[in-house]
Amino acid sequence: MNEINPAKLRNSKWTAVEPLNREKHFLVSEVEYDEDGSVISCKIESVLSRNEYSIDWLELKSEEKWVQGWK
Repeated sequence: MNEINPAKLRNSKWTAVEPLNREKHFLVSEVEYDEDGSVISCKIESVLSRNEYSIDWLELKSEEKWVQGWK
């Protein structure tokens, strides 16, 4: 399981284990928090095409789907 600090999620780099639409490397471009500091929404941006996708930030913890950093 990938360890993630929600406060340091913005601008973190991720590699998809299985490419999405032939896109493999992503950057967390936008994170929204509620007043308690919990993550409400998260968007990742493809480094190659600049396409943005909304995801559940907890998916990033899955090592079957994501590797932290650009590999």
